[in-house]
Amino acid sequence: MLEQFKDHIKKDFSFLKKSKLLIAISGGMDSVVLTHLCHQLKLNMALAHCNFNLRGNESDADEAFVLDLAEDLELEVFIESFDTETFAKDNKLSIQMAARELRYNWFDELAEQLQFDYILTAHHADDNMETFLINLSRGTGLEGLTGIPAINNKLVRPLLPFSREAIETYAKAKNLRWQEDSSNASTKYLRNKLRHDVIPVLKEVNPQWLQNFQNTLKHLRGSSHIVAESVDVILNKAIESMDNNEIKFKISAFKKLAHPKPYLYETFKEFGFTQWDDILNLLDAETGKQVFSATYRLVKNREHLLLSEIYNDKSEPVSISEKDNKVETPFGILFFDEADAISEKRNNIIYVDNEKLQYPLILRKWEEGDVFYPLGMKGKKKLSKYFKDEKLSLLDKEKVWLLCSNNEIVWVINKRADNRFKVTENTKHIIKIEMQ
Repeated sequence: MLEQFKDHIKKDFSFLKKSKLLIAISGGMDSVVLTHLCHQLKLNMALAHCNFNLRGNESDADEAFVLDLAEDLELEVFIESFDTETFAKDNKLSIQMAARELRYNWFDELAEQLQFDYILTAHHADDNMETFLINLSRGTGLEGLTGIPAINNKLVRPLLPFSREAIETYAKAKNLRWQEDSSNASTKYLRNKLRHDVIPVLKEVNPQWLQNFQNTLKHLRGSSHIVAESVDVILNKAIESMDNNEIKFKISAFKKLAHPKPYLYETFKEFGFTQWDDILNLLDAETGKQVFSATYRLVKNREHLLLSEIYNDKSEPVSISEKDNKVETPFGILFFDEADAISEKRNNIIYVDNEKLQYPLILRKWEEGDVFYPLGMKGKKKLSKYFKDEKLSLLDKEKVWLLCSNNEIVWVINKRADNRFKVTENTKHIIKIEMQ
């Protein structure tokens, strides 16, 4: 196996030879073999071990074993102890997910602080198959069936082509010692159940199962590249605009497709959506129809789909006294200055007659039922009707703030001033209000 590993590194991971490496080691067989193989190749490496304090004395024995191994191989080693159960409870995570988050966050910190180029983990071909079957059992798209990536940013997995059997054969041939994790024998977790009860049957049915599986992964990865390229072509046509607040998609670009649903899936899957029939129905829904994920929402707005992040805006009204000339708001800074005359006309600036204002002014979000007198028009208008006429989307309306005087709207911020406070030939004291 050493020669195969050496050839594999030379062919696919030659960059590791000139890099500073951090090897994630649990003390189990897989990570011990990876450590020995990399040591044999004389790579520039150190070890990192997490003690999750989940198995009592067994966890401490793993830590002691790793310390002894590092001393035997004359390698630098980093040890971190975690209160995993408390972290899981505080963050409402499963123990497995909590351990994963703690582990990789710490690895990233080590890599950044001590300038390690890559973090190596001992995932192998059988791990890949287990992950494939887990994703398949839970329902997934093509990306969930392409296996564990060999390289993912700083994470590198050089043992992926090797089976658990090959790794064990090497470990026993070299008389290597390792720690056994007693929890691996339990079928409480899905991964262990697949490992002990399902995969052995598959291998028994077809001794070439693992090799055939790896060939299938290669084909699926090739197909995923084709899908990604096809989706990119559609997105280039569909995305009309994007900024920090929203992405606007042209519905027509999706409706021209013979099968829009798979493209909608590929477009919106990374935002946590799962209701694909509902998203498909948005294409023909009424304006204002919404679909939510845990963190995003998709809104139908006339001929567009608007994607935005969900945020809970609990901003309270802001009181502004006559002495205030600069007021920080949740969406910018409001400036109040005296002016001799109207000199600029922009959406973010208005001029008002100061004598018509009653302080303190109030800055607040708009509400249903609000009415104002649009500057340049006769009579009043409901804000909801004004928004409709201006073709504001649901997302745009949610961002609207009002500057008010004695419950009367002075300014629909950045959109329209109110006629009741306008400057006239009789105005003696002009105030310029600007939003930046």
